[in-house]
Amino acid sequence: MDYQHIIHPFEPVYDENSRILILGSFPSVKSREQKFFYGHPQNRFWKVTATVFGDAVPGTIEEKKSFLLRHHIAAWDVIYSCDIKGSSDSSIRNVMPTDLRKIIQNSQVQAVYCNGKTSGKMYKKYHEKNLDISAEVLPSTSPANAAWSLERLVEVWSVIKRD
Repeated sequence: MDYQHIIHPFEPVYDENSRILILGSFPSVKSREQKFFYGHPQNRFWKVTATVFGDAVPGTIEEKKSFLLRHHIAAWDVIYSCDIKGSSDSSIRNVMPTDLRKIIQNSQVQAVYCNGKTSGKMYKKYHEKNLDISAEVLPSTSPANAAWSLERLVEVWSVIKRD
């Protein structure tokens, strides 16, 4: 599989009431096709966050947006464009970071959580100093992170509910 240069194909989700920001690295092939976050059917993000908040797992993009905003969650990715092979975070190169200031300035975000190590590494490299907000790195909900059961993910991800 060859590298492709890809620009992020969809906008962040947030509003003036968003209190936490959850950041992925860069959308997977499935998410890029759907033009929304965590679109791979095996990605556990929606199951994990719905369980944490005691809510139904959203199905449609509109339900997912409503879920995020109802729980005061902003969602975006740390990378705006890059060269990537398929969905492989380990292949990412030539990164152009997203501009997170727009979200921070137009919301009440006080806490940042990174979905996985790549997101955390990129946040620290490109965003932490500019925003002056440390991020907590949570285990990835990606199907590639098979070592983590749904139950363990829910337990660790429950930290997002305190904010």
